Amino acid sequence: MDNLVTLQGMVLKHNPVGDYDWVVTMLTLERGKITAFARGARRPNSHLTGTVEPFCFGSFKMFEGRTSYNISEAEISNYFESFRRNLEAACYGTFFLELADYYTRENSDASDLLGLLYLSLRALEKENMDNRLIRCIYEIRALVIGGEFPGLPQGRTWNETTEYTVNYIASAQAGKLYTFRVSPEILQELCDISENYRRRFIDRPMKSLEMLKVFEAGVEKP
Repeated sequence: MDNLVTLQGMVLKHNPVGDYDWVVTMLTLERGKITAFARGARRPNSHLTGTVEPFCFGSFKMFEGRTSYNISEAEISNYFESFRRNLEAACYGTFFLELADYYTRENSDASDLLGLLYLSLRALEKENMDNRLIRCIYEIRALVIGGEFPGLPQGRTWNETTEYTVNYIASAQAGKLYTFRVSPEILQELCDISENYRRRFIDRPMKSLEMLKVFEAGVEKP
């Protein structure tokens, strides 16, 4: 028999299935990453329309079966609607979602990563901080949460401020992660460090990263 549960979480991605349904990947506080079906959510008059889009964060009531979840209701507290008006922030946010999906496994605890993801998306909305720095903080801290943080890459001498900043990102309280700025020189070193980590720990192409490279290179996508 199915059990009705209420889970708090964020939609990472969704894909169409059948004529009117979505299959949704979510990161939840209580169950980690799960896959759930939103039956009929692609119908224009469905009460789930618009509630199972990427970035939707809130409470989801769903029936838990032996092999799957089925969403029955959703109460969204944050749609991150500002990303619809800010393509650059939306691209960074999409990368954050894709990275969260990559680093998590079904039904494993992901509460810390969910908290980091939410804080990072909120930081992108404020528009008073360089998005590249937000990305570096997110990538470094995600590795710390996953227990894979290797420390500063070897074979290069890093600025002392860069070393301090990386250690701060790794150890600071989550609420203080997006409260500082760095010089262009330090930001470039942080970007180099993040790229080094990406090459070491990500073993497949990430679609959202290609768009980010366009923005960070300061050129338009052809």
